[in-house]
Amino acid sequence: MFSGWEGIVVIVIAVALFGSRLPKIARNLGQAQQEFKKGQSAGAKGTTDETPSNDTPQA
Repeated sequence: MFSGWEGIVVIVIAVALFGSRLPKIARNLGQAQQEFKKGQSAGAKGTTDETPSNDTPQA
């Protein structure tokens, strides 16, 4: 994808633009990854924690 120099240039530009916000961005990405994995495992088990199952139709 990137060669050595291209990767370094991209990293330098990212640090220059988002330097003070990088830790917050990394933390949010980590939390999003954890939620995604939790959702995948819940889907594989066939359970959902978000919405309760209600099979009766509402009148």
